[in-house]
Amino acid sequence: MRGSIIGASPSPIEPRQRLSVSTEETSKKRFLRSKVFRDGEKGLHSPTKNRNFACKFPTLKLILGVIALGAFWTLWHSPTIYNTEYISSSNSRAALVHRGLSDGPSADQRYTSLLDIDWDQISRVFEKLADRHEYQGVGLLNFNDSEIDQLKQLLPDAEHVILNLDYVPNNITWDTLYPEWIDEEEEFEVPTCPSLPQIQFPGKPRIDLIVVKLPCKKSKDWYRDVARLHLQLAAARLAATNKGYHPVHVLLVTENFPTPNLFTCKELVVREGNAWLYEPNLNTLREKLHLPVGSCELAVPLKAKANWHSGNVRREAYATILHSAHVYVCGAIAAAQSIRLAGSTRDLVILVDETISDYHREGLAAAGWKIHTIQRIRNPKAEKDAYNEWNYSKFRLWQLTDYDKIIFIDADLLILRNIDFLFEMPEITAIGNNATLFNSGVMVVEPSNCTFQLLMDHINEIESYNGGDQGYLNEIFTWWHRIPKHMNFLKHYWEGDEEEKKEMKTRLFGADPPVLYVLHYLGLKPWLCFRDYDCNWNVEKLQEFASDVAHRTWWKVHDAMPENLHKYCLLRSKQKAALEWDRREAEKANYSDGHWKIKIKDSRLQTCFEDFCFWESMLWHWGETNWTDNATASPTPPTANTASLSSL
Repeated sequence: MRGSIIGASPSPIEPRQRLSVSTEETSKKRFLRSKVFRDGEKGLHSPTKNRNFACKFPTLKLILGVIALGAFWTLWHSPTIYNTEYISSSNSRAALVHRGLSDGPSADQRYTSLLDIDWDQISRVFEKLADRHEYQGVGLLNFNDSEIDQLKQLLPDAEHVILNLDYVPNNITWDTLYPEWIDEEEEFEVPTCPSLPQIQFPGKPRIDLIVVKLPCKKSKDWYRDVARLHLQLAAARLAATNKGYHPVHVLLVTENFPTPNLFTCKELVVREGNAWLYEPNLNTLREKLHLPVGSCELAVPLKAKANWHSGNVRREAYATILHSAHVYVCGAIAAAQSIRLAGSTRDLVILVDETISDYHREGLAAAGWKIHTIQRIRNPKAEKDAYNEWNYSKFRLWQLTDYDKIIFIDADLLILRNIDFLFEMPEITAIGNNATLFNSGVMVVEPSNCTFQLLMDHINEIESYNGGDQGYLNEIFTWWHRIPKHMNFLKHYWEGDEEEKKEMKTRLFGADPPVLYVLHYLGLKPWLCFRDYDCNWNVEKLQEFASDVAHRTWWKVHDAMPENLHKYCLLRSKQKAALEWDRREAEKANYSDGHWKIKIKDSRLQTCFEDFCFWESMLWHWGETNWTDNATASPTPPTANTASLSSL
């Protein structure tokens, strides 16, 4: 079945819309990452205006002086003042998230939560706060008056600060934060994200605990909610302002799970029903908050520098997975070779299930992969024997807890330039795909057993948009960070591509030295074609994936592999028959590209390693429903030189 070896294809038409921004926004270019957290972040200070008065009369000066001193004394001794930064195209004052927000006519229903709080749950969570009797301040956000009174009774010794926050303007939607397309090359504009309103906090009292009630729509896309994300980011920013040595806890009260990669599962202290208590790593949190608020800007520049500082290299690895697909073994071996050729020395980890034979495992190990055997995870919504039946096995990546960071790569791609700098990025970092979604072919993952459990807990209720793991992960990790498409460049010509664009892609596929960081092979894979040309040309619906230049790039990496690994890329008799069948069909259709006329010189055509090698005879019965292949057994493992690529 061809579906098992064809990469998931995005929408056939490349998106062309561009996020419109103001002239002022386009004049500002935001650089990716500041390694130093700036103490004076703009949302934490209120601008003041200098006014000069030419007072001619001493009496007037005296009166004004008394008024000023009185006002200053009143402000100093009054409860702490909380203003907010806001954005509005009309320059009008936005409404506030405030006490009693659900009661007033001006309340923004996007922020309203109808959750009936279980106060026993909250009380049990508070009991986990060993130093709660020493708390100076507790910040409360998005609660009504009666809920605030209840919270004060549970923590009576601290000063309770009612946090105010401007609503996000209605014209900022999830599509605004996560546009399908941005101008990565900055040919027409500099992509910018809108600023979300931030809590202003003058610094007194010290906030030890931030408690936030999150809204939750009843619709199936409750996790793509701007107000919900805004409240969590606001709490994170307030927590990150702490410059002392005491911990800051964040309690999120919500019907459904919070954004799992802002306050992470590893930082979860306790959960009681709808109450989630976190003790975030503030340094890590500050780094995340310096990233763009959505995928409306690149989180990594198009021309990234390979010498970025990263963490503990011994706890970082590249990882891939093979489940029920021995035909991808050759691709995984070539991918390992490409990583080493690009200069990375990180560990290579591959997850395989029991269907991958000892013979193929030997080849993977010789290529440098550290093999982890897993039990497959069935997609409960997939049909039996469908291509996506076992693709939820990818969730096992989160169980690789020997590592802090993993760059997951599909087994059908090549690393053309070193991408070790991506280890600096948080979960989930990826390129954009369709609509507001990311492509999971290359992504940064932070292993955690509790995140794995989160993924498992919802497989029966959450619907994947494409029936696969990519769709499911997009429903869990809706807050993600965009990297340039050069870091997961799809071998694909979109239906709407102009000739100039096709020529540009062709140049990128074969550039030497390479321009692309990663080349992702969609369609029929190079090692399942003869090396003479890209066999996607011979199947009409796959011609959008055909590129002889990209095909040659893959074979160049193959030829650089140690010779003892070439045997794992041999073609089975049935595969040879399939290629000839497609060639004959292309000849019947008289495809204008003419690839079907090329005489095959690939030596693998004549190489036999099975008991039955008469692939031509298979064509006599090709397509019959009761026809079976008698050459499915793996070859007998020969004595192999197991020198790892890592030693080359």
